[in-house]
Amino acid sequence: MPSAPTSALSRRALRVARRRRVRARITATLAVASGIALGGVLTSGAAAVAAELPIVDAAVAPTLQEVADDAQATVDAAHAALAAADALTAEVAQSGLEVEGVVEVDTDELHTALEELDDAEGVQLLREMEAVEVIDDHVDDVTTETADLRARFDLARQQKAEAEAAAAAAQAEAEAAAALAAANTPDGARATAAHLAATQYGWGSDQFQCLNSLWQKESDWNYQAVNPSSGATGIPQSLPGDKMAAAGPDWQTNATTQIRWGLDYIARAYGTPCAAWAHSQATDWY
Repeated sequence: MPSAPTSALSRRALRVARRRRVRARITATLAVASGIALGGVLTSGAAAVAAELPIVDAAVAPTLQEVADDAQATVDAAHAALAAADALTAEVAQSGLEVEGVVEVDTDELHTALEELDDAEGVQLLREMEAVEVIDDHVDDVTTETADLRARFDLARQQKAEAEAAAAAAQAEAEAAAALAAANTPDGARATAAHLAATQYGWGSDQFQCLNSLWQKESDWNYQAVNPSSGATGIPQSLPGDKMAAAGPDWQTNATTQIRWGLDYIARAYGTPCAAWAHSQATDWY
C-alpha cells in the first residue's frame, strides 16, 4: 500500500502515543487499587474491571470510557473509509473512463482487521486495543488510496470533458464553415438575402425581385466582386468596401455580412429595394 502523507503519519503517531499514555495510566491505577500487576496492558473491559475490582479509583472509569470511545470512533471511521472506497471504485468502473494507474482501492487488509474484532463495540474494544491500532493504520492507507484514486478519476473526467468540448467546438466550426461556404455562393447569397429582407424588413417577393435584379447587375451576387475602375466591393458594391465593416469585421470573406450592410444601406437611402432599383435604372448607380 502507498505510504500515508506526512500529516497522516503525524496524526497516527499522536493517536498511538495518546492511547499508550492512557493505557499506562489505567494500568498503574488498577495496579495500585488492587495490589496486582497487569503486565502493562489492559486485559479486560471496563465493566469487567469494575466488577472484579470494586475499589478502583473513581478516576479510572472515565478514562476507560475515553479509550473505549476512541476505539469505537476508529471502527466507525474504518466503516466509513470502506464505504467511500467501495463507492468510488464502483463509480470509476461504471464510468468506463480510462483512469491512469490502479482503478480500485485495496481494502482487503482493513476488512480482515475489522473481522478480527467481530461485533465488539464500546468498552469491549478495550480488550482489542492492538487490533484497533492496526485498524487505524489501515484506515489511513485506505483513505490515502481513495484520495489518490479520486484525484486520478477527476483528472480523467476533466480530460474527457475537455475532449468533448474540443470536439463540439470543432463540429461547430465545421458547421459554421459549411454554412459560410454555402452562403458565399450566388444561390446561397440570394437565399440569405431573401430571408433577411423578409424577416428584418418585411420585404416580400416583389421587393426581392428588385433586389435580385439590382445586385445581379452590380456584382452577379459575387462577394469577391471588385469594380476595377471605382473600387466598389462585394455583392452590394460598397464604395469604399470597408464601409461594410460596420456590419462585421469579416466583410471581405462573408457574403452574409455584406448582405446585412447592403440591406441596411438600401433601407436608409431608398426605403425599399424597388426604389433603389428604379434609381439604378435611371442613373446607372445607386
